[in-house]
Amino acid sequence: MSVEDKTASVDEKAGSVDREALAVSPGSEFPHTPEEERRLVRKLDMRIMPIACIMYLFAYLDRTNLGNARLQGLPRDVLRGDPTGVLFDWVNSAFFFSYILCQVPATVLAKLYPPRTWLGCAAVGWGLCSVLMSTAFNFAGLVVARVGLGVFEAGFGPGLPVYMSFFYTKEELGMRMAYWFGFAAVAGAFGGLIAFGVQHAHATIANWKLLFIVEGVPTVIIGLLAMVMLPNRPEETSLFNEKEREIALHRANRGFKADTGRVVNKAHIVAAFKDWRVYAAGVIYFGANCALASISAFLPTIITTFGYTNALAQLLTVPPYAVTAIFLCMNSYISDRLQSRGVFVAAASALAAVGYVLLLTVLTNDHVRYFAVFCITSGTYTAIGIIIAWFAHNLGSETKKATGTPLYMAIGQCGSVLGSHIYPSTEGPRYIKGFAITCALELLGAVFAIILTVSYRIENKRRDAKYGKPDPNATVDTTELADKAPNFRYVP
Repeated sequence: MSVEDKTASVDEKAGSVDREALAVSPGSEFPHTPEEERRLVRKLDMRIMPIACIMYLFAYLDRTNLGNARLQGLPRDVLRGDPTGVLFDWVNSAFFFSYILCQVPATVLAKLYPPRTWLGCAAVGWGLCSVLMSTAFNFAGLVVARVGLGVFEAGFGPGLPVYMSFFYTKEELGMRMAYWFGFAAVAGAFGGLIAFGVQHAHATIANWKLLFIVEGVPTVIIGLLAMVMLPNRPEETSLFNEKEREIALHRANRGFKADTGRVVNKAHIVAAFKDWRVYAAGVIYFGANCALASISAFLPTIITTFGYTNALAQLLTVPPYAVTAIFLCMNSYISDRLQSRGVFVAAASALAAVGYVLLLTVLTNDHVRYFAVFCITSGTYTAIGIIIAWFAHNLGSETKKATGTPLYMAIGQCGSVLGSHIYPSTEGPRYIKGFAITCALELLGAVFAIILTVSYRIENKRRDAKYGKPDPNATVDTTELADKAPNFRYVP
């Protein structure tokens, strides 16, 4: 097959540095000292992480603020009261339909454009959609705004892990993904505080309208900043001097190199769709996202069943999310150090399942039920954060990551649609069906995580026996075979 058949490429910017020209051969010495590399990582952290984390904070706020708006009168004002909760469920899930459909094409297309332009425009788009939700006066208006929100966030959620893999090694990526995804938990806590403040704002417009505006306008500003502040690809960005660029490109080639630059390898797109492990990750992500969507939309409502007022219930969503952020970072740090992911995903999923079991079986002790909320949020967020880092490395090439990552995420987001429909108002206050379904899916996710980690370990041992153990710092050429290259090793 010719190169033209395999790739569809776009010319790089004039003057950009060829990544392969700076790649270091397996036996050569590092072209830099450890201290120089640490300085570069600190520089990347200072430039990338604050913007990426704040973008995700507002992405998650804009995605999940419906749960708070529900307690602030949105169903009464726009959905004619919605006594069954069905209309609210459809408004909540409308986001996920467009988000699911657009993830794969958006992430593959993102490889053909400057990353900061793509990510920044996505943020501006979903921020505007969030603000426009405040102008909705009927069911259709809310649905259209939520669909638009899903389209723009599809260009950000799966694309950011791929973007960060341009700059960070597999030993560094897990913790950075934890910081990034941990801001979803921060968003839960922050969102509760914002909603509590808005509840007492006594503004001239409805509280839920003010909530959408307060959380949407900063997103537009952050998107504009991202277009200026985020670095483009290592070979293109003006952030680096020539020495830093050399170090960054050497780091990018540590472990493997493949279809870098604004290039799409068609064979790797097909390989991603044929890889059973991507679908296994989708099963884990399905269960976790079913829990995540229901937590996001219904946690304040669930806490009101403990006997608290609406305003206090929104405030009581803060502690579980705060603990979750710490738990996620702690597990991701250990996972990075051990270079092991599957065991942590399985344990986190099992912890969330325990939380649901407590909600199902303990009916009168509100302290235990509130503790169960901590288990659910900590387990669910940790499982998602670690699996994102897991597959940011294990797919082998940029195109396969740009296809496989949104593919398993799209499968997982179908769980978000399910999670939006299994907590109708008529099921309260016990919500037996919702808790039972989500508990079963979390346990299924734990089983699949064990299957995945065992399969990765077996495959690594098979390759070691057949080809010998490779140098961990050697460059593995994954241009043709992606993660199937003989010297490529998975993170189990």
